[in-house]
Amino acid sequence: MTLLVVHARLITVAGDGDGYVEHGWMRVDEGRITAIGAGEAPEVPGAEVLDVDGAFVAPGFVSAHSHLFTSGARGLGVDSTLYGWCDSMLGLMSHASPEDYYWSSLHGSLDFIANGTTTAFDFTDPRIPWEPMVDGAKSGAGALRPIEQQLRQIDAKHDAGLRFINAASLDDAVGTDEEVLDRFGLMVDHVRSLDPDLALGAAIMGAVQWSPRPNAAELEVAAMRRYGVLNEAHFLETREEVELQRSKFARYRDAGALELGLIFGHFIQTTPEIIAEAAAGGARMSWQPASNGRLASGTADIPAIRAAGMPIGIGLDDQACTDVSDPWQNMRMGIYAVRAATGDPASALPEDVLRMATLGSAEVLGVADRVGSLEVGKYADFLVVDPRRPDMGPLWHPVRNYVLSTSLRNLTRVYIGGELAAEDGVSTNPLAARAVEEVHRRMPAVAAQWGQPA
Repeated sequence: MTLLVVHARLITVAGDGDGYVEHGWMRVDEGRITAIGAGEAPEVPGAEVLDVDGAFVAPGFVSAHSHLFTSGARGLGVDSTLYGWCDSMLGLMSHASPEDYYWSSLHGSLDFIANGTTTAFDFTDPRIPWEPMVDGAKSGAGALRPIEQQLRQIDAKHDAGLRFINAASLDDAVGTDEEVLDRFGLMVDHVRSLDPDLALGAAIMGAVQWSPRPNAAELEVAAMRRYGVLNEAHFLETREEVELQRSKFARYRDAGALELGLIFGHFIQTTPEIIAEAAAGGARMSWQPASNGRLASGTADIPAIRAAGMPIGIGLDDQACTDVSDPWQNMRMGIYAVRAATGDPASALPEDVLRMATLGSAEVLGVADRVGSLEVGKYADFLVVDPRRPDMGPLWHPVRNYVLSTSLRNLTRVYIGGELAAEDGVSTNPLAARAVEEVHRRMPAVAAQWGQPA
């Protein structure tokens, strides 16, 4: 099938400039972009023509850090920082069945798509349930849950039609080193058995921050090498036990994780020395502005991290700590937080943050050859954003207006692989209505059985 998009304000997020074409067109064949140009589009016999009538056409967002299974647990732990919020939200989810996880993850995946995120790095909930933190360490380790609890979260993303990289914890509190690595391989095998156009890869949920094992970093590096996967670690996120957190940086460094492209998720409570060493070592970063504000975690020193040369992507994080999976809101919160911290408007420009949330995330995740920008050869994952519904006023600087003035009401269509995936905030997936019904039935039932979380 050929799709021809015409009369578009193209935001390509490609090249050295701002990646913008005022009067543009784009051709899609078999789900991939095959041509982009300015002016009137060429005639293509038999093509389906999508006339966007002056709307923005931009790449789908790439969330570099997500927890989609939390979609049925929004609004919990509102008076808590990270660990108290985890007690509330993960305390509820710890009692969920594999099918509860499936429907909550499907609900979250479809919500991501309907709100403009077409690719996500997603952490499945570990098979060992969350335990409260005491003095910077988990208070214990529960029993290992069945692997279906993990695999059904993966299936949900696939069934939603979301492109994804699936990350899982090594759950290293149970088993020998070989048992831990073999168990992790079951997840990798499952991801690699799925449609590779959707399942873009597998990864480790780095957990040296919480692991009871002194060799946790070495074990994660062994898994990275054995399976050829990424590792994104929740690291230096919260204000609690900051010095203890910082001391664990050396574990990743000494294990050789930096040179393998370790991704630091959050990376807020840093020092100039840690930033310099991480960047020089080859590490990357994922920034979650809305989550960092919601949980009172702080503001990452984005100017210093950029100056050090560390690649940065942006993630929407948990739907239960961002609460609304709105990528424009997430970008603006980041811009405003950095500017408020630095006093310098140039420290966070809209076009720079847009790139982090699209192509920058794709680069951090190693999938920039397929997603993150509108370029020939990449998947045709794109958004149609109407600047007149509601009206943004004159577009003095279109790319900056796109970042600063867009609301979800302006998002009229979402395409994945050239196929319509959502329109006016409503998913086209045949499972969408059932996902809503299941989440509204299942999660209150879990709470009723095990106790309503705070």
